[in-house]
Amino acid sequence: MMNHTKSISAILIFLLIPFLTGAQTESVDLEMIYKIKQYENSRSQIEELSFWMTDFVGPRLTASEGKLKANEWVKAKFEEYGFANAVIEEIRPFSRGGWDNKKTYVAMTAPYYCAFAANPKAWTGSTKGLVKGEVVFVDIKTEEDLEKFKGKLKGKIAVMPSTSTYEPKFEPLATRYTDEELEALTLESSGRRGGGGGNFDYAAYMKAAQLRRAASEFMKKEGVAVILHGSGSFNVPRSSGGSYQAGEKEPIAEVNLPLEAHGRIVRLLKHDVKVELEVDIKNKFSKSEYVTNVMAEIPGTDPELKDEIVLIGGHFDSWHGGTGAADNASGCIVMMEAMRILKELNVQPRRTIRIALWGGEEQGLNGSRGYVEKYLRDPKTLDLKPGFDNFNVYFNMDNGTGKYRGIYLQKNEMIRPVFEAWLAPFASMGASTVSIRNTGGTDHQSFDPLGLPAFQFIQDDIEYGRGYHTVMDVYERLIMSDLKHNAIITAALVYEAAMRDDKLPRKPYKKPEPRTGRRFY
Repeated sequence: MMNHTKSISAILIFLLIPFLTGAQTESVDLEMIYKIKQYENSRSQIEELSFWMTDFVGPRLTASEGKLKANEWVKAKFEEYGFANAVIEEIRPFSRGGWDNKKTYVAMTAPYYCAFAANPKAWTGSTKGLVKGEVVFVDIKTEEDLEKFKGKLKGKIAVMPSTSTYEPKFEPLATRYTDEELEALTLESSGRRGGGGGNFDYAAYMKAAQLRRAASEFMKKEGVAVILHGSGSFNVPRSSGGSYQAGEKEPIAEVNLPLEAHGRIVRLLKHDVKVELEVDIKNKFSKSEYVTNVMAEIPGTDPELKDEIVLIGGHFDSWHGGTGAADNASGCIVMMEAMRILKELNVQPRRTIRIALWGGEEQGLNGSRGYVEKYLRDPKTLDLKPGFDNFNVYFNMDNGTGKYRGIYLQKNEMIRPVFEAWLAPFASMGASTVSIRNTGGTDHQSFDPLGLPAFQFIQDDIEYGRGYHTVMDVYERLIMSDLKHNAIITAALVYEAAMRDDKLPRKPYKKPEPRTGRRFY
């Protein structure tokens, strides 16, 4: 009886071997992970990079003089690190041209003096020196409402209505995922906490945009001196852009005020209290016709795999109010540090590891889409280029300074066992969640529609409301320990992807129908 039992057990074990080994076929180089952790924890350059990439290079609005100077600094840093093929590449036309803010001053002088925080809209004009004058509340809800202001606005400072109101916040500005929330993210039907964006009314948005354009044209004809908008909260103005296109006549100066400052002005005017301001705005337009990316590589060494690309990146452009720290110097800092770690450890990758810091993301993923058009798929014929077959994976970071908690699969179920194996060593760091769902809003979306493996990490939300697109997006928004955490995990995943025998599994590709006269995206 004992012998018979042993025979059955042996047969069962033999039959189970494929299943037992199949779950463990994805190799993980634990020795290299140890080296990466030890190196970053003892010789990190995250804090130094954070200073240079924010305080030093400053704002990096697409095509601005600031962005072009920042490109040069990054290219030099790539070369200092010993990366190969460092290049600044003009990748896509940019119809707005360059724009830089040189001076901003807004103060209320009646009924009493108060200097206001302010931020001009990008690609809007300058005032004619210091403008002093009466404020008019242009309270419009439809284009027909503009007629009642005809002949009444010449030389005036116009304050536009705001659709936003200030509301006290009863939740912390910075949060981290709980274990329960991370577990929920592993479910296919899961949504991100907070649910933001689910009730977005696109029709209302477009109607409001049309009204803004009509109002701007009307006030230009009427000779308005400057236009003020309510934008932002925490008494901090947001950054945004006007509709200017290169070659047009220079537009009127437009300025964003915090909701609190804007609300004070509007309430005074509604109570028939005369309000006077003085405003001095100096902006500079420049001829800059392209979106630019900055790229470099650690070349592959395997004769058969060296032309395949493991791509990492984040967008380097920012809005102009702050120094683009969380959005998205943070992602660029992490990717640069991950590359530096691998270079300093003298890694000889089988595949080429390429870093790309994108331009023009804030105006429509221009840098990464331009990369796709140049290297992966023709934008007119939609024919695939050689780079398509040589593409292995893209890792992106663009959710602020928060630490990685895992990764989104973009519905690519085939890659689940790979990422589960690669992230297992980071469970003790709280970064092993694998979510099947899609996430959006950043550069991995330029690659994902082609079926290519392209991924954004799950990150803790850290002060998103005041850290993005405001004058407060500065060095202080960065959490150095979180960025170091992210650099370690990025370096490890990049190493594994570069050394793996096979390319990572991708979703099926189906060539779409061309769209005449426009890009596919």
